[in-house]
Amino acid sequence: MVIEEIIYQHSVVSPEKIAVISGETAVSYHVLWNNIKQAAAYFISKGLKKGERVIVSASKNIDFIYAYFGAHLAGCICVPIDPETNITRLKRIIDCATPSMIIGELRNKEEYEVLPFTEIRSDKDFEVFFPQGKDIADLLFTTGTTGMPKGVMLSYFNQFSAANNINTFIGNTSKDIELLALPISHSFGLGRLRCVLVKGATLVLLGSFASMKKFFGEIERCKVTGFGMVPASWAYIAKMSADRIARYASQLKYIEIGSAFMPIMEKEKLMRLLPDTRICMHYGLTEASRSAFISFHADMEHLDSVGKASPNTEIAVFDECGNLLQSGQEGEVCVKGGHVCAGYWGVPEDIFSNDFYNGYFKTGDWGYIDSSGYLYLKSRKKEIINVGGKKVSPIEVEEALNSIPGIEESACIGVHDDVMGEVVKAFIVGSLPQEDDERIKKEMTALVENYKVPVFLEHIDCIPKTTSGKIQRLLLK
Repeated sequence: MVIEEIIYQHSVVSPEKIAVISGETAVSYHVLWNNIKQAAAYFISKGLKKGERVIVSASKNIDFIYAYFGAHLAGCICVPIDPETNITRLKRIIDCATPSMIIGELRNKEEYEVLPFTEIRSDKDFEVFFPQGKDIADLLFTTGTTGMPKGVMLSYFNQFSAANNINTFIGNTSKDIELLALPISHSFGLGRLRCVLVKGATLVLLGSFASMKKFFGEIERCKVTGFGMVPASWAYIAKMSADRIARYASQLKYIEIGSAFMPIMEKEKLMRLLPDTRICMHYGLTEASRSAFISFHADMEHLDSVGKASPNTEIAVFDECGNLLQSGQEGEVCVKGGHVCAGYWGVPEDIFSNDFYNGYFKTGDWGYIDSSGYLYLKSRKKEIINVGGKKVSPIEVEEALNSIPGIEESACIGVHDDVMGEVVKAFIVGSLPQEDDERIKKEMTALVENYKVPVFLEHIDCIPKTTSGKIQRLLLK
């Protein structure tokens, strides 16, 4: 079974059930399916064949949903990207994915032709063939330690397995009404979209958490029963609205939190405000979405852990030689399950197999499992910076910094932040005085997304490197 076929079944069994709400627009499952079919017909009419890539700007509107599932129904591979993607990253993704079409709204499209969502529809009829589970549905581009985008291949089976695991743990049902304010260019937000529609529930689209008036207004207007957020979102909600969320304690059935560090005191505060809400926090990565879960109230004695393995998932810890470790022993966290990605785009299977220990995918995270099965993370082996749940490559930020006249070279690390979990700190070598720091930050806003701009700058004489010339970022921590 694939998610697209499940949406079709909902359109037959519950055609008038509201699937998506966006402002004053409410779309039933019958209308949702018809619009998905019209989008699929467009791709087919343009001659796109099975396996061709389509870059889709993941802006939070109903047209994205039609195009996303429509591309799948037409046999295409979707490449969802952030509408704010900078041109350097966009070019690298295009070079890697070689898409046949780019659709949506991109702020930095430059010379590339980008078709608006309004064009992605056709009334031409066609025979529907649902994708097979082993087929690749999406390429989600992460940022690897080299700074080059890495295309994670997710099959339809991977996506269905993940949605099933998540819904099983949280306890989602068709009666849920979920507010989606997360970015849907990332695994978390896109996963929530799929989880809701798999269950035949209702999804309420909200641009972001920026406006508390809109956030709480939609919770009241649409009788929302749950939502997903990252810890940075909660810090913002608490700062801007104090304890107002407690007013909805009897209404909110669940909250899913993920993608970044959250202080225990904030977890406990949320528990006090929402004593009967199932507050879940996940651990995972794009390659293996939501591999572990913790339920704050049920696991209150283990709030410093990331919980236990998700349903239908196995977690084990291995040493650097690939030996399985016992409880309490620290090593690399590895996961196994149907949700683990099918591979990396352009990487041969025999090379991809090196990312596994005895069938367990290597996450690159370091930790241990205690005698009760709770997973504790100690550090990240990789150097990716996690800003409020968004992954930042130090290489990408360094490239932008080094393009600024007066900066000879730079190195970036993540440093702790009470709200965002981590923020970027840059060490720079060059002729610029400290008085130019604010100007440097301002110039960076034109080169990278705002969350990638260094919050802290430190001027140093030289960057520590290995004998082969590789930057030793860990020495700067």
